[in-house]
Amino acid sequence: MEEINRSPWGWFSLRQTWAIFLAAALLVSVPVFFQAPLVRVFPWLSLVLTGGWLWLSLTLRSRPTTYIWGDLLLGFTWTWLAGSVYWGWLRWEPLWHLPIEAIGLPFAIFGLLRGQGRIGNWFYLGSLLGTTITDVYFYLVNLIPHWRQLMLAEPDLVRPIFQSAVAQIQTPWGTGWAIGLGLFLLIVGSLPLRSVHLHRWTFAGAVLSTILVDGLFWLVALTA
Repeated sequence: MEEINRSPWGWFSLRQTWAIFLAAALLVSVPVFFQAPLVRVFPWLSLVLTGGWLWLSLTLRSRPTTYIWGDLLLGFTWTWLAGSVYWGWLRWEPLWHLPIEAIGLPFAIFGLLRGQGRIGNWFYLGSLLGTTITDVYFYLVNLIPHWRQLMLAEPDLVRPIFQSAVAQIQTPWGTGWAIGLGLFLLIVGSLPLRSVHLHRWTFAGAVLSTILVDGLFWLVALTA
């Protein structure tokens, strides 16, 4: 149920692979553009919604015709849970970001070792990889102090912090690492597109969408 069973050159299989790819890309952007503002105002609501995502994913997984979408949504549920916990109560401390985002990692690895839930688990791993690379960039360019300041600053003080962060991003060191890490994500995310396995396209969608999301934030920072 998790792989394409038809010729990789058939219209049905092409439509299915691109559908799962686009769905994965969309789900990576949901926590950024929808959950982030929600969790700041209603953190408990965001956390409770995790149960709704879990129920919906298990319901879809129980039907053969919607199994792959339920599996994908199950992987998304882990990212939603992590986002609810971190951005709701721990966003002031960047050091906690990756440990919280990796909350579902043991379960994903366990599932993959058992050959279960490959679409959802690979989506989660792709999303986690993108998050890790983004955080690595923040550490390399020394943007962590700005992160802390933004989480604590009043709205009218955000602009100077953004401008200070942009000044570091625009240095040769900051630009060089942005290009290098971006190319890394581009290569890692593009290679699975040669496969006929749906879970690899899911991974690709999650990884490549990270470039788009980070690029949008870069533009926002530059125009701040």
